[in-house]
Amino acid sequence: MAACSIGHARYLRAFMFFAAFAVIGNVGAQVASHRPDAGFHYGFEAVSAGPFNDGDAARFLTQATFGPSLAEIANLRTLGYSAWLDQQFAATPSYQEPFLDWVRGLPPNSPSGSSSVYQQQRLETWFINSVGMYDPSSPPRVHDDQLRQRVALALSEIFVTSDRNGMLLFQPWALGSFYDALTRNAFGSYRSLLQDVTLHPAMGIYLSMAGNRKPDAALNIRPDENYAREILQLFSVGLNLLNLDGSLYMPSGQPVATYNQTVVRGFAHVFTGWNFNDCALSDYDDCGYYNGYEPGMRQSMTSFETYHDNTTDKQLLKYDTAVLPNGILVHGGTAPVELTKALDNIYNHPNVAPFICKQLIQRLVTSNPTPGYVQRVATVFNNNGAGARGDLKAVVKAILLDVEARYGHYSQGDRYGKLREPMLKLAQLWRNTVARSSNGRINLIYDPAESYGQAPQRSRSVFNFFRPNFQQPGEIRDLGLVSPEFQIATDSLIVSTPNDLEFRIFYNYIGSDHWTAQDPDTALMDLAPLSTLAAAPATLIDRLNLLMLSGQMSPFMRQTLLTRLNALPNANGGRDRVQHALYLIAISPEYSIQK
Repeated sequence: MAACSIGHARYLRAFMFFAAFAVIGNVGAQVASHRPDAGFHYGFEAVSAGPFNDGDAARFLTQATFGPSLAEIANLRTLGYSAWLDQQFAATPSYQEPFLDWVRGLPPNSPSGSSSVYQQQRLETWFINSVGMYDPSSPPRVHDDQLRQRVALALSEIFVTSDRNGMLLFQPWALGSFYDALTRNAFGSYRSLLQDVTLHPAMGIYLSMAGNRKPDAALNIRPDENYAREILQLFSVGLNLLNLDGSLYMPSGQPVATYNQTVVRGFAHVFTGWNFNDCALSDYDDCGYYNGYEPGMRQSMTSFETYHDNTTDKQLLKYDTAVLPNGILVHGGTAPVELTKALDNIYNHPNVAPFICKQLIQRLVTSNPTPGYVQRVATVFNNNGAGARGDLKAVVKAILLDVEARYGHYSQGDRYGKLREPMLKLAQLWRNTVARSSNGRINLIYDPAESYGQAPQRSRSVFNFFRPNFQQPGEIRDLGLVSPEFQIATDSLIVSTPNDLEFRIFYNYIGSDHWTAQDPDTALMDLAPLSTLAAAPATLIDRLNLLMLSGQMSPFMRQTLLTRLNALPNANGGRDRVQHALYLIAISPEYSIQK
């Protein structure tokens, strides 16, 4: 089929299907949608006793992974929540750097594809690790550390670095190594995570801490405040003092600022004297940016005392339990010593627990957690039950096993849930259809950020693709709710995301005549297992209802899909019905809201 014909067909199909579901969305408001029957779930058994059925298991996996599979649902039901979490905590971590090294080492004309390494290959390994696809760099391994990868993505949307930064554009190893640091620390200590983030060269470049210098009045040099400001505003304490439940602390009826410009300046002076670990002292001001695979882009920055300000007292965060008297860091320490004291000063601030925990809840479970939910998780952050602070493993467990995570969709009604991140629709689609290519490589065809408004470490600013407190104008804002992911639900992306999903569903499948042997790195979906169900559309819908909506499909939506599929001939071995079902569900309002 000619390219123009394909484009025309895609446009017509997307238009018709999108228009159809616009109607469904309007009519569906009159009937039950996302109103599950609580039955005997709540009040008779401990939360950790589940899952009680396949739908419960699928819903938990939607929050904890990139989407359930039948095998993982069965595994979770056999193990139970707590044992499944322990299994995931112990799973071998999947990292990006080894894949990038493998690609770079491929010989010319390798059947495994090109040895070029750019940001495309970094995104390739992200999908391989996160979706759990076949990994050609270490066959026959299929990555199964789903929870770690899911938490790493959440952390990457808090501790932001991005290839949209011109100096990181050609540094895939730097960004891959940074993501690996998030992956490594996903179940570790927040304090260790804070240190690894601070000293990573990708962050050093992104927020200009690398090469930061002490004051020099003769040269009119002042310490760079960029990282000092963002580590406070975005990575730790936020702008205003909080109660443990995440609400604003307002003793006089007004918010209280967490810090001021003097504190930013104090931290900026602390963060002087650091640069790439293979930088020579004589080249401190002009280290340059190396090829991404060199150690300077992949290992923690090192200190250069000549350029560290050890003659100035620094005003840091002041709070009742501060590890520094009045928040003052007295001068005279080395760069590592002062960095340690400064990060400890941040780490022990009472804002850290509610500020970080609420965002993790938003990324995994629901956009508007109740104050009680935030407080319960923040309490675990402050003390994991064994006296340890900042234990992210305990925090993740508390988030997923909280009563609100497991039963909030029964009690919170329309205030509960979150808009699915667009990119995660593709990840789940590939998991549901066990997508793979003939040589194991993944060519994304084009930049997913253009179609989905996001891609790992591809945000246009340090504020992520969307802000945690964004409020969609209209009913959401009027109710005082937030809806972070709606910030990228623009007019263009509301069309481009369904269009991309449509193209992949209707053209990128095993057996498609659209792809040839010359495209060995195109991820193709295996529709055969679902096609065996197509002769009985109700059975097919029920399977996809479980895998994609955790069994929460409304009766109206189910009947609408059933009518549509029954009207289609069961052609091409059932593939036509499967493709229509996948696409209609993927763009539906009900699937778009994770409950």
